[in-house]
Parts: sequence; structure tokens; C-alpha cells
Amino acid sequence: MRRNIGETPLWMWMPYRQGNRWWIKDALGDLMRPRWKADQKRWEIAKPHLRPLVEALAERFGEVDVYLQFSQRETCNSKCENARRDDCTCSCMGENHRGAAYWKSWVHIGDDVLVAYERCERHFLVRYP
Repeated sequence: MRRNIGETPLWMWMPYRQGNRWWIKDALGDLMRPRWKADQKRWEIAKPHLRPLVEALAERFGEVDVYLQFSQRETCNSKCENARRDDCTCSCMGENHRGAAYWKSWVHIGDDVLVAYERCERHFLVRYP
């Protein structure tokens, strides 16, 4: 799973199985409209579904790799700390989001700095309990 800055949807890869579209709708709700990008062999899903999708994927497959991009130029402020949704992209890298990052229980694999774009990326491994 990947959340990129500047990209509207989440990108998701998972092993091919018939019924994946129906599984996504079942996991996230009937109103979901996942898009299959055949040329890139990935699903695209609206960003507000990040957390429930990660949890559903971990439950289904046992674990899931999650890559989240953050902007080193975007200043963290009270809008981040008081946010209602899960989509944080600022320089705090999610640590102040909603008062504290919900992904603190995820296994943090590492950070990569993408200097040319002034972005930082966090890599997590989320395992089903």
C-alpha cells in the first residue's frame, strides 16, 4: 500500500484472486468505488480509507507493507494536531496528527528521504494481531 503526496488515491497491490473488487467493497463499504489500473497492476482507492484498508489487508494476508510520504516543507500546526481524518502529510511525519499517530503500534521499518522532491517516506509493516 502506498500514499504519495500529490496523488489523489491510495495505491494498493495484493495477490490476484477472483473477487478482489467485492472483497474491497465488503471491507470498506458498498459505496466504495475501487479502480483497477490494469497497466500498473494496482488498485486505486480514496485516501480516507487508509486505516480501515490497512487493517483489512493485514487481517486477510497476515501482514501488509505500508509506505507513507510526507513533505519536509509542509509545517506542522494546530490543523494537524486537531485533524479529524487520517491523512497527514506534513513535516511531523504523522507524530502530532490527531494528537498522536495511530500507527505507533505498526512496525516501523525505516525512513527514506527523497531529496529531489523534498519528501520523506516512512515504511511500516502492519501485522494482524
